[in-house]
Amino acid sequence: MTTPTSAGHEQLAIHGGSPVRSKLLPYGRQSLEEDDIQAVVETLRSDWLTTGPRIAEFEERVAEWVGAKHAVSFSSGTAALHGAAFAAGLQPGDEAITSPLTFAATANCVLYQGATPVFADVSQDTLNLDPEQAATRITARTKAILPVDYAGHPADLAAMNALAREHGLILIEDACHALGAEYRGHRVGTLAHMTVFSFHPVKHLTTGEGGMVTTDDPALAETLRRFRNHGISSNAAQRQATGQWFYEMVLLGFNYRLTDLASALGLQQVKRLDANLARRRGIAERYTKAFKDFPGVVVPQVRSDANPAWHLYPIRLSPANLSAGRTGIFAALRAENIGVNVHYIPVHLHPYYRDRFGDRRGHYPVAEAAYESIVSLPMFHGMGDEDVEDVIKAVGKVFTHYQT
Repeated sequence: MTTPTSAGHEQLAIHGGSPVRSKLLPYGRQSLEEDDIQAVVETLRSDWLTTGPRIAEFEERVAEWVGAKHAVSFSSGTAALHGAAFAAGLQPGDEAITSPLTFAATANCVLYQGATPVFADVSQDTLNLDPEQAATRITARTKAILPVDYAGHPADLAAMNALAREHGLILIEDACHALGAEYRGHRVGTLAHMTVFSFHPVKHLTTGEGGMVTTDDPALAETLRRFRNHGISSNAAQRQATGQWFYEMVLLGFNYRLTDLASALGLQQVKRLDANLARRRGIAERYTKAFKDFPGVVVPQVRSDANPAWHLYPIRLSPANLSAGRTGIFAALRAENIGVNVHYIPVHLHPYYRDRFGDRRGHYPVAEAAYESIVSLPMFHGMGDEDVEDVIKAVGKVFTHYQT
């Protein structure tokens, strides 16, 4: 097996040398098989392309898999977050506490409801929302806490639930990275009032675009179902089955429905979810073994009570051991055709948030320092062993060159 130290001092591709790979390896991508395609084709030939039976089947399968009583599908993970924010009752004047180190959708869903996202810094080890920091941000206006399972490592859900109980808050777990992750022996999906998943192509299973909210609360589930269907109290399939035409709009909702086409794909993908998770965990294990003692690389930390789902494998750079910064390392790895990425620009640093809430640079030092040093390596279950070896070789080649 290739190890970083065996890469030697080859000339970097960015300096004119030969790249490790001839073709770019992306940081993530979908994995489709013939049965996925066939399931979609069969649905195309059926009576229902949307609002049909495949949706309920997919929801039931996901609920069963995570152990939840209810699962409500949405057209995207972002739509699912919005649905959860609505079901939580967020409205103008309310606040919700979340992490700055996330994709903007986590905070945006609070804004969609006219409420205010309030950031708290992250923990140094997992880069998840720090419960102690979150506690200091709770006010009389706080209605919800939105921790993020960053990279697929579950947030400190025991501490977050304790905060929610103490202050009467709704806990919405953004598990868009974490389908299949385990916290204290339990799969995420039932460990918050609502848990939100994403089925984007780079995730553990894909429906093209899609998302899901799981909950054990029937009232929340019913609100979610109505919200994703224009606020209407019934759906087309129910009306057809009963021979009825009458419906009522009972709340202001959106058209956030997942299609039967997407659900047919999801139903097939769920069958391989255990295998997909095992593959990602195997890749993470190989990365960690290769890089854990390599100067300049800080591997992701895993707490003893967690089993991550590994949506991402984010390494952090150790500046004291390197003669180049993150920008140089990133460019050098890209030149080797390793499709590294950065997750994420902290939300409060985006122009929209700076313009709306003011320049808050320096308020969340752990998140900001992580952003300056982080690089996500390719991580997806469709990677072959040679792909993994190429990443290990390229990281060794680049970091050996820039070691001080």
